[in-house]
Amino acid sequence: MEDIAGFLGSHPPFDAADADELARIAATTEIEVSPRGKAIFPQGAGPVEYLWVVRSGSVEVIHDGRVLDLLGPGEVFGHASMISGLPTGFEARAAEDTVCYRIPADVIRPLLARPDVLRFVARSIVARTVPAADQDQVRVATLIRTLPLLCQADEPIREAARRMTDRGASAALVPLADSFGIVTDRDLRRRVIAAGLSPDEPVSAIMTAPAYTVTADRLGGDVLLDMLERNVHHIPVLSPAGQVLGVVDDGDLVAAEGRKPLLLRRAIALADSPAELATAVAGLDPAIIALHDARATAEHLTAVRSVVLDALTRRLVELAVQDAGPPPVPFTWYALGSLARREAVPSSDVDSALAWDGESSEAAGYVGRVTRAVDEGLRTCGVSPDAHGASAANPIFARSLASWHRAAQSYSEDPTQEKALILVSVLTDSRPVWSSAGTAVGGLWEARPYPDRAGLLRMLARFALSFRPPTGFLRDFVVEHSGERRGQLDIKHGGLIPIVDLARWAGMAAGLASAPTLERLRTAEAAGTMESAEAQTLMEAFGFISSLRLDHQIEQLRRGEPPDDFIDPKTLNPLARSYLREAFRAVASVQAGLAAELSHGVRWG
Repeated sequence: MEDIAGFLGSHPPFDAADADELARIAATTEIEVSPRGKAIFPQGAGPVEYLWVVRSGSVEVIHDGRVLDLLGPGEVFGHASMISGLPTGFEARAAEDTVCYRIPADVIRPLLARPDVLRFVARSIVARTVPAADQDQVRVATLIRTLPLLCQADEPIREAARRMTDRGASAALVPLADSFGIVTDRDLRRRVIAAGLSPDEPVSAIMTAPAYTVTADRLGGDVLLDMLERNVHHIPVLSPAGQVLGVVDDGDLVAAEGRKPLLLRRAIALADSPAELATAVAGLDPAIIALHDARATAEHLTAVRSVVLDALTRRLVELAVQDAGPPPVPFTWYALGSLARREAVPSSDVDSALAWDGESSEAAGYVGRVTRAVDEGLRTCGVSPDAHGASAANPIFARSLASWHRAAQSYSEDPTQEKALILVSVLTDSRPVWSSAGTAVGGLWEARPYPDRAGLLRMLARFALSFRPPTGFLRDFVVEHSGERRGQLDIKHGGLIPIVDLARWAGMAAGLASAPTLERLRTAEAAGTMESAEAQTLMEAFGFISSLRLDHQIEQLRRGEPPDDFIDPKTLNPLARSYLREAFRAVASVQAGLAAELSHGVRWG
């Protein structure tokens, strides 16, 4: 027992326990010996009722037959299933002759429920990190398989194609003055063969320039999102000095058969009607479930869903413009809300806005036809436009860009106007999705510089206190007391919106408008507009609550139920309920600190 207690006490989370608690845990710890190749528990089992600690040897984490990680002495496993009450998401198998300590759930729960252990548990459950063996999470440089194939701009297409064939390369790069052009095998098919272009033309005639590039330290999962959003299949990878190391393609990044976001994106781009789009988008929920089962992080999963919904919106706008004819003035379609922040979950509505150039009298009638067609197309695809009217089909949300900017300036100068703060949150949570001009456009909010708008920032800070986490005085949650939702907890309004609002305020105080919640918090921490401890607390709480929300909605999708944000706390494992309560209290603590600063005039007078 002393040996067990000593070993456990030298590794987290047991290093937070005192000698008496370690002795209590050690007294009930069982020793489990597993020969090489033996399954400690299978994928889909459970929920398990133990936490395992590797004492010697190693344990493979296996998902759908593929080894994702190798756990060594001191590392724990099984606690995610034990806490969540859900089946195990992976198989645990002895990679060699292995000894594990097995600790019963009822013995380990008191330790894991302690607030000072929350950080370790939240990170291990919420991050749900797919280990380095998973290609989505490694550095993109490690996925490069061959040296880059370089062609000169004046090289004949015929010669470039021959060299690509000889090398088995699906892309060639063309060095330019300060960037690269790229030619892919798809370009050869579409721009040469299908278009009847002479193969004696220079390769510059068919290249895309400048090519979108990434640095070698980017994560594969992030690069996959770039491919999805930009609808490209090849991305050059550069060293820190700007030298090209190679090219990665979507085949390098999509390893699991269950992950279909790129195929979804392609099917959406090829659809010629809302009915065809509905068929393509029917694969979105299964793809999200597969990503969830593959242990994708909540941040990654919501970003993928948002990118696919962007693609759907763009294609619906393109089809609507085809029917309506050329627009009288250039216009831009914007995503709003969670979609703009790339935080869309299965229950999310699609919030949108539209802005056109100039003050054309013809624009309103034209965009009205387009926006109504897009809203109808979204409904055909089973996607709901915002139920509260935050839709480009609502004339309030479709106006000239100058009008949007005048409104932003007005709200910035006088945030006491009726509904000003709600509209500020709408405008700052905006992102361009499609432009008829085909060029990059700015956002709807341009009332800068934000840090100089003391009144606006003070009001945004107060606005961030509007929603309070639902914790009561008797160590329980505040739930609905009547109606259809009686006894249920609204995890969105009670847990996530307070963090989103705090992040918006802190991000704007740091000079950042539209951005995902976690990016706003990181920026605020770096700029000093939010204390590091507070920013870290909010990031961890946001991750935990987002993960719990997704777990809830994924299970609803599996059962064929419409996803929602209402969770019955009694259905949660006691430990998960404890973590959720601690996360709510952490958010409430940050709000209380901000409220105290505001009341004493510390924040902007």
